[in-house]
Amino acid sequence: MIPAQFDYLAPTTVEEAVSALAEHGDEAKIIAGGQSLLPVLRLRLNAPEMIIDLGRIEALRGVRDDGDAIVIGAMTPHAAVQKDPLVAEHAALISRAVDHLADAQIRHRGTFGGALAHADPAGDLGAPAIALGSQFVIAGPSGTRTVDADEFFVDLFETAIGEDEILTEVRVPKHTGWGAHYEKFVRVAHQWPIVAVAAAVRAEGGTIAEARVGLTNMGNTPIRARAVEQALVGQPATEEAVAAAAAHATEGTNPPADLNGDSDYRRHLAGVLTRRAVLAAAGA
Repeated sequence: MIPAQFDYLAPTTVEEAVSALAEHGDEAKIIAGGQSLLPVLRLRLNAPEMIIDLGRIEALRGVRDDGDAIVIGAMTPHAAVQKDPLVAEHAALISRAVDHLADAQIRHRGTFGGALAHADPAGDLGAPAIALGSQFVIAGPSGTRTVDADEFFVDLFETAIGEDEILTEVRVPKHTGWGAHYEKFVRVAHQWPIVAVAAAVRAEGGTIAEARVGLTNMGNTPIRARAVEQALVGQPATEEAVAAAAAHATEGTNPPADLNGDSDYRRHLAGVLTRRAVLAAAGA
């Protein structure tokens, strides 16, 4: 199907983009890599009068070191994030997740910020972002503001980004030296995860000193598995201890039911995948 007719604007600065968004209001849509929006337009599930393309704003691309955090520009393609040495060194969990994100074509076209702003609970980036305590920098008519990951994901396909605002970058606290693993369960290659678990672990002498765990597709938003994290601290990185902690994975979750599995099936998967992800991250 062919999309409905629309006007097109490609600003070269964030300020121009915010101004255009304010001018056109509800009739405008932001496009980043287009991997989420274009199918919607082709199916005519949305018919905006104006498309504002962020692709020419070079300031929104790239990864940089900012002291105790790395900063990933919202328009940085997944493939660039996947290969970036700063991400690999200081936020390995994100590298692991991007390794499993869709296929090579989508990783080259889709953008890091676009996927997070889309806020699909089955998306591969939300769980690692929330597990690592990321912060989201948002630009609007009044300037910029920073939102913590726990407050960024509001509901199904809904974030803290206002209708007149744009996500510009994501700040990821450094977890240098932490083990990391992303365990994803699918029936078909490159599918959205039925359930996935993002785990980062700092181990000392075979004992888990700190842990960060995020769950994918276990509710309307990515979920931080804090009960699992608390149960892991001080425990040996053994099959038995990790399995006991992973039993808490479903606390505070509300998994969907669909053709890929019902809620109970996803709860079972969450426990199994959490155990596997934590053990792999701990190097056990």
